[in-house]
Formats: sequence, structure tokens, C-alpha cells
Amino acid sequence: MNWTQALFWFFFLITIGSAICVVTVRNLVHAAFWLMITLFCVAALYVFLKADFLAATQVVVYVGGILVLVLFGVMMTSGKLDMNLKMERGQLVLGGIVSAGIFAILLLVVNQTEWKISQTPFDSGEGTTRLIGEAIMGDFLLPFEAASIILLIALIGAVLITRKEIKE
Repeated sequence: MNWTQALFWFFFLITIGSAICVVTVRNLVHAAFWLMITLFCVAALYVFLKADFLAATQVVVYVGGILVLVLFGVMMTSGKLDMNLKMERGQLVLGGIVSAGIFAILLLVVNQTEWKISQTPFDSGEGTTRLIGEAIMGDFLLPFEAASIILLIALIGAVLITRKEIKE
């Protein structure tokens, strides 16, 4: 085992361990910080898969955006939410059955899928970001721009809906 394999397994184990901590820790702020570690480690695993665009997107979108939003939401409402969550034994058993069923379906799908593995591995040296950019800005430029305009209109609509009316 060389050092890259050891580093891969290190990030793999940290990802699994921190994901388990996300769902088992009682404090919501601590769970958010464990989620941050999980998302960073997933980005590191993307680097090992030579998916540099996905790794950068993982860090920018999920760690930089979504997680900060979750932390602000938790910290802004932490004093206002005084809820005692009770977990009964029936919920735990039902959750375990549903989780085992979903895991069985995933194993069945993975087993039934015909995986086409290329004989020539992807190793362009340039990374995937340039290839994705050329693909988007080539044939898909018009749908990409249309989607961005639709998202801008939705953002403006959301601001207009949530603003307070000024009464005269």
C-alpha cells in the first residue's frame, strides 16, 4: 500500500466516522460541525477520483454556502426552539427496517447494473473543469443562459414576495 492509498483510506474512515457523528450527536451545532468535516472529506475523495470540478463545487456550494446557512439558521433559532424530542422504541425499529430496506434496494441496483468500465483510464492532465466548461459553453450555452435568467427571475420574485409593504 502506497501513501496515496493510505491517504484515501484515511479520508474514507474520517468520512464514515464523521457521518456517524452527524446523526448520533445530540447537540445541533456539533452535528453541523461534524457535517462540515464530512463534506470536506467527501471533497477530498472527489480529488482522488480526479473529479476536481466536483471537489471544488463540493467545497464552494455545500461547505461554503449550505453549511453556513444551516449554522446561521441553527444559531439564530437556538434560543427560540425549546423542544424535547423523544424517541420511542417503535420509531427506532421502524427506522431500522426502512433503512435496511433502502440498503437492500441499493445493493440490488448496484448488483443488477451493467457497469461499463473504459479500458483507457481518464488521465488528460488538464482535469475535468476545462472539459465541463467546453461542454457547457459549446452546445448547451443557450439552455445554460436560459436557466440562469429563470433563476434570476425566481430570486427577484422571492425578494418581492418577502418584502414588507410600506403603508401610507
